[in-house]
Amino acid sequence: MGSALLSELGTEILVPVCAVVGIVFSLIQWFLVSRVTLTSERKAGSSPGSDNKNGFNDYLIEEEEGLNDHSVVAKCAEIQNAISEGATSFLFTEYQYVGVFMVAFAILIFVFLGSVEGFSTKSQPCTYSPQKTCKPALATAMFSTVAFVLGAVTSVISGFLGMKIATYANARTTLEARKGVGKAFIVAFRSGAVMGFLLAANGLLVLYIIINLFQLYYGDDWEGLFESITGYGLGGSSMALFGRVGGGIYTKAADVGADLVGKVERNIPEDDPRNPAVIADNVGDNVGDIAGMGSDLFGSYAESSCAALVVASISSFGINHEFTPMLYPLLVSSVGILVCLITTLFATDFFEIKAVKEIEPALKKQLIISTILMTVGIAVVSFVGLPSSFTIYNFGTQKVVKNWQLFLCVAVGLWAGLIIGFVTEYYTSNAYSPVQDVADSCRTGAATNVIFGLALGYKSVIIPIFAIAISIFVSFSFAAMYGIAVAALGMLSTIATGLAIDAYGPISDNAGGIAEMAGMSHRIRERTDALDAAGNTTAAIGKGFAIGSAALVSLALFGAFVSRAAISTVDVLTPKVFIGLIVGAMLPYWFSAMTMKSVGKAALKMVEEVRRQFNTIPGLMEGTTKPDYATCVKISTDASIKEMIPPGALVMLTPLIVGTLFGVETLSGVLAGSLVSGVQVAISASNTGGAWDNAKKYIEAGASEHARTLGPKGSDPHKAAVIGDTIGDPLKDTSGPSLNILIKLMAVESLVFAPFFATHGGLLFKMF
Repeated sequence: MGSALLSELGTEILVPVCAVVGIVFSLIQWFLVSRVTLTSERKAGSSPGSDNKNGFNDYLIEEEEGLNDHSVVAKCAEIQNAISEGATSFLFTEYQYVGVFMVAFAILIFVFLGSVEGFSTKSQPCTYSPQKTCKPALATAMFSTVAFVLGAVTSVISGFLGMKIATYANARTTLEARKGVGKAFIVAFRSGAVMGFLLAANGLLVLYIIINLFQLYYGDDWEGLFESITGYGLGGSSMALFGRVGGGIYTKAADVGADLVGKVERNIPEDDPRNPAVIADNVGDNVGDIAGMGSDLFGSYAESSCAALVVASISSFGINHEFTPMLYPLLVSSVGILVCLITTLFATDFFEIKAVKEIEPALKKQLIISTILMTVGIAVVSFVGLPSSFTIYNFGTQKVVKNWQLFLCVAVGLWAGLIIGFVTEYYTSNAYSPVQDVADSCRTGAATNVIFGLALGYKSVIIPIFAIAISIFVSFSFAAMYGIAVAALGMLSTIATGLAIDAYGPISDNAGGIAEMAGMSHRIRERTDALDAAGNTTAAIGKGFAIGSAALVSLALFGAFVSRAAISTVDVLTPKVFIGLIVGAMLPYWFSAMTMKSVGKAALKMVEEVRRQFNTIPGLMEGTTKPDYATCVKISTDASIKEMIPPGALVMLTPLIVGTLFGVETLSGVLAGSLVSGVQVAISASNTGGAWDNAKKYIEAGASEHARTLGPKGSDPHKAAVIGDTIGDPLKDTSGPSLNILIKLMAVESLVFAPFFATHGGLLFKMF
């Protein structure tokens, strides 16, 4: 079979070094962002680092003529502070509730897995090699619990740090916009990169440390070692679920309330400081799109790594204790960090953006450059880190695989991700005909807008599903379930760049809001709007990536679950499996109904409060008195904390109830059903919402002759577009993105509890 070229020592050094490089790079980016000061001493002519380059100083003074520079900077700092405080207090409240859940669920994991062998401390025969002895089930229970807690904590920290850097950078982006769109872009993008690299590097480093620490106890029992590591993925994803759902409800309740009363009823601009919900709306961008997205992608990364490691541990890598090939998933992620680092420099250092039309191409180039470089990186890792030939566990048999086949598996996932990203962009960017058709349909009112938007969403599912299907077929043909796991990892290998692009959107959105609230000139608002419009499209691309990778991850976890639960085949024709299949396919609809209704209820309270303030506070519309922002922030916080619990409980309890009462076969049906229907609903919901949002922005911008015939703001077509956008808000920012966590989380939870379900599950069927 041969051995890998890269020695065990080389792997021991390479993985942590790459992770540390990622962390150091993110800190350097943060330092560069922090050089934009937010204190009033700064004068337009003598800002640090502006040393008369490109004659910006004279331009700046001329740009801000008639506006007191001190007061603008102070106002920006004040607004930024309000947004940061709102986001921090919400996340702390959310984490208190989630912390209670985390402790309760950790106890549950320990009790369920410990009871597999009746809490025995004696060694037992291994599951896949009964002639060998492995550590007791109690050890797996204990270590799985520890891994779960560490995964959950890493996920929470990832989301929190992302939110902190985003709220730190928003006002700085606004201030840099006075010097030109290029400067503002660099601040926003660097801030996104801080989050992307911190998350990718932290996820990798913590996983690497856990593997090494657990190995001190497990020794040669790699089967037990990597089975207990799966708790890490479960911890990451369970926190992501609450972050996504809670953050999504928060942001959309505020957004819908601000839009319906402010834009439609009162005819005031978006982010107008007179609107009581405006601070809550800006806070929402950070807790939903940044903290939620960060935890979500961290969960995907942790789960795809865990799925690959579990399958590898029962393949030749694990049986022969080959350390370097065993850690192949971590080597791919390590190289991914280095590739993303080079890619980021293309946006911030190698090329300078000078015009508005260069923003979106610059972001798209990030995706293309990182994918091309990563393909080379994967090739190197595959030929250095793997033996030329090895065997992979394939449902009871060992399949012989070559290293070039595994390279193709990862590469297929990587390029499928890029295809899904660009198809998503085609259907959600207002530069292309699908969104322009939706905007055009606003001529005849909101009803036709809604019909066109829904049709677009359903149609946008077609190509991504083919891309996912082809990557599944190719990777499974080459390397069975391990192939699918590493294909998912390939899609996520450029996670640092993907997250940087994704976080850039909400930061730019906030920057525009701050410019409006601080009363900055129309030209600056135009620049921040241009940054925001590009960010909207890239956010949709990010969601496409998240959903595509979730499909592959959950299928890989499903394969690992089926192997662990000792099911030889999943036969759809048996009633046990079929009832699971049909119920599983229903779950995404039940979950979406819960989250949509939650947004609706919270938005209703918000609309009533905003109306009350406009009607009862004298001088509010004239701008002579300040609205009561705090009450609106409180409404969003209370609603989201209360409403995130039922959807979360649905996802977390379903596998436990089905596995315990109906057994592993029915549970495998539920997992397959939820995966198949969840992916379709998620893609169509995200893209429908994204298209409605950009159709509204298309009319507002009035950049083409066609758009000008539909505008201006306040016209009937514009009002119809705002209604479409408002309907799409919960679809694209709450239900759609949360669904990808539903399909992953149920699969990883089933895998963690598989030993319990295989031993004690199916109580109802045992009774009859």
